[in-house]
Amino acid sequence: MAVQQGIWKISQSADTKPQALREIKLENEALLEQQIVKDISILNAHWLLIGQQVTTDFGKKIDLLAVDARGSVIVIELKKDRTPRDVVAQAIDYASWVETLSSDRLSRIYSDFAVKQGLSSQSLDEAFRQKFSSVLSEDELNSSHQMVIVAAELDASTERIITYLNDKASVAVNAVFFSVFEDNGHQYLSRAWMIDPLETEEHAVNTSAKGHWNGEFYCSFGAGPGSRNWEDAIEYGFVSGGGGRWYSKTLLGVSPGDRLWVNIPGTGYVGVAEVTASAVMADEFITEGMTLKGSYARAEDVGEDNAEFFVGVKWLHTETQSTAFSEVGLFGNQNTIARPRDKKWDHTVERLKQVWMIS
Repeated sequence: MAVQQGIWKISQSADTKPQALREIKLENEALLEQQIVKDISILNAHWLLIGQQVTTDFGKKIDLLAVDARGSVIVIELKKDRTPRDVVAQAIDYASWVETLSSDRLSRIYSDFAVKQGLSSQSLDEAFRQKFSSVLSEDELNSSHQMVIVAAELDASTERIITYLNDKASVAVNAVFFSVFEDNGHQYLSRAWMIDPLETEEHAVNTSAKGHWNGEFYCSFGAGPGSRNWEDAIEYGFVSGGGGRWYSKTLLGVSPGDRLWVNIPGTGYVGVAEVTASAVMADEFITEGMTLKGSYARAEDVGEDNAEFFVGVKWLHTETQSTAFSEVGLFGNQNTIARPRDKKWDHTVERLKQVWMIS
């Protein structure tokens, strides 16, 4: 199934036909690589770039390396002059090497990259904190990995291989297609994913998950000026997330009866609750009788993908932001809802139970 892209220029005049922009060939994929280095959001706004042309222990060079908020490492390979099958095989080979890297090695890779690029954050810990407003967990870093192939197009055989690897071999690999269009001397870049990148991310985490999940859900509540408000959440019984499907999709994974331990990034843990109602959009949750202090985007204004989603809860214990519980060694990340499978999460839940006297 070949992915086809197009861009049309439209006019406000009802009498003017849409004009298709002329697609041109991307002559230099090194230019595309540089554009991605300058702005990783060209691929994914929720990734942190940590390396470019990274030399492996067997003398090959990985085009780009990135991490996401879960610490998953992403191998990014541009097709360049290789055949589609060759670039997929190369990416898998690189991923097998990346899987063995220690947190110290990844930190050095980032430091070298930061120096070459003149970045303000010279350490991976600092860059991760600035990007995701969360402390990088050594247990989570490289606990899973993904592969992304960047190309103008792939042949049908290679697309079947990628689909098979995801469905049958539990390998998290995806492809992103770029096309370039021209209009009056201006060039425009268009992007399309073969597979929803959120699905690839979840696939990577699920297939690499190690350890026992204790049955307790983690919740990140991003309170702040011009955004959601913690006092609203306490008064009206909810947790919420939005601003993109990356933030809202995980809310759909909890059901009535589940228990959430709520953390405000940069502040601390502020409550624990039992889920009473499944996730709904702001348009359905917010009623005329509510007097909300925060700001919550409705689907009718920003579309379903960017709307705020709400999960109804019954609070078992809450703290104000000024009395939030925080200490060294507690779990934290940017996922709105997560099922952590590491010892730090077990420790966090036990500490919160002790401090808040919850059975």
